[in-house]
Amino acid sequence: MPIYVYRCDDCGFDHEALQKLSAPLLRTCPQCGKDALSKQVSAAAFQLKGNGWYATDFRGAGKPAAANTGEAAASPCAACPAAAAAGGGAASCGTD
Repeated sequence: MPIYVYRCDDCGFDHEALQKLSAPLLRTCPQCGKDALSKQVSAAAFQLKGNGWYATDFRGAGKPAAANTGEAAASPCAACPAAAAAGGGAASCGTD
């Protein structure tokens, strides 16, 4: 069940209510007793715990690139036999 946030338009009182999706909106302010409550837009507050897809699939998203870790970055021409025979690089095999 979601937690809805209400604010009284008359006295400014903020109220949180745990309600079903199908439950009617609250109208009466618990502070002043007037029918002046309006539902507010609020951010969802939840935390995913455990070792589900969110932990495994996005775990490496913040890792630095291979060039930043000291490993040689593979260029598109590194696997090209023509570039290797000519000394490497795209300009040496004419594919620039």
